[in-house]
Amino acid sequence: SWRAVGVSLVFHPRNPFVPTTHANVRHFRAERDGETVAWWFGGGFDLTPFYPFLDDVLHWHRTARALCEPFGGQARYDAHKRWCDEHFFLKHRDETRGVGGLFFDDLHGDFDADFGYLRAVGVSLVFHPRNPYLPTTHANVRHFRAERGGETVAWWFGGGFDLTPFYPFDEDVRHWHRTARDLCEPFGGAQRYAAHKRWCDEYFFLRHRNETRGIGGLFFDDLHDDFERDFAYLRAVGDGFLDAYLPIVERRKDTPHGEREREFQLYRRGRYVEFNLVYDRGTLFGLQSGGRAESILMSLPPRVRWEYGFQPEAGSAEARLTDYLRPRDWLGEEAV
Repeated sequence: SWRAVGVSLVFHPRNPFVPTTHANVRHFRAERDGETVAWWFGGGFDLTPFYPFLDDVLHWHRTARALCEPFGGQARYDAHKRWCDEHFFLKHRDETRGVGGLFFDDLHGDFDADFGYLRAVGVSLVFHPRNPYLPTTHANVRHFRAERGGETVAWWFGGGFDLTPFYPFDEDVRHWHRTARDLCEPFGGAQRYAAHKRWCDEYFFLRHRNETRGIGGLFFDDLHDDFERDFAYLRAVGDGFLDAYLPIVERRKDTPHGEREREFQLYRRGRYVEFNLVYDRGTLFGLQSGGRAESILMSLPPRVRWEYGFQPEAGSAEARLTDYLRPRDWLGEEAV
């Protein structure tokens, strides 16, 4: 598993002559069986003036250069200043965000140290259909590997898929979960399905709203029992996602709808945004590690709205959704 801790500070003063500024320090650590197998630091600070004064800019950079002195001196300052200029560059504007400062990432000491690198690869899919009767859905498969001295010292898989309907149909929900249960059959059967369904219900839960993001599915992380078997399960999840979602698309993609349904869809999309920005570990990890924000936030819907204190009309199709936003034994209910 990996752990991250950090502090970010941003100041937006009211006085236009006082520059906006940002500072961040962060630490990441990969662990296996209670031992640290990889670690690194990142951070820095930058300044964004609106009415710049040369004395202020020179003071800012003198301070940055001076603090680098015990850690490589001018070479360290030059490298991390350049990294800051490149990181905070707005390509579409052809300008930097401000006058720069210091920025660094993946700082982990001597390359011959007793710790190594953490490598990650994955695929994430998010669909936000226009038709409100076609659910939003998300799928992810990922692999992490920690290396030391050119050798793999730890590895694990993670992934899953979940469904977020706005106008749910029991037929679709049960098909979704039957597909999830069936793909688990060669990998532990009902026990695997129950465990990863429960994990999905718990992970995609908005505590501040006391509701699940949708009707769940499968979610798992830190899977590292047997590489070939675990990799096969990961592939089964990826293939199973299409088996679960495409039949729902065929059934609902042409369902007639109007402004009322569209407005409710946009409102409920707001909950999706809330989860991703407040709870989702992948989003938080990406933003805290200095990744490309546009790529990290690609999971957000293109259009969304919020409405204060909205309550759907009692007995309406919109009110019906509430009963679906809690953990339920969908296949057990089907059997009753």
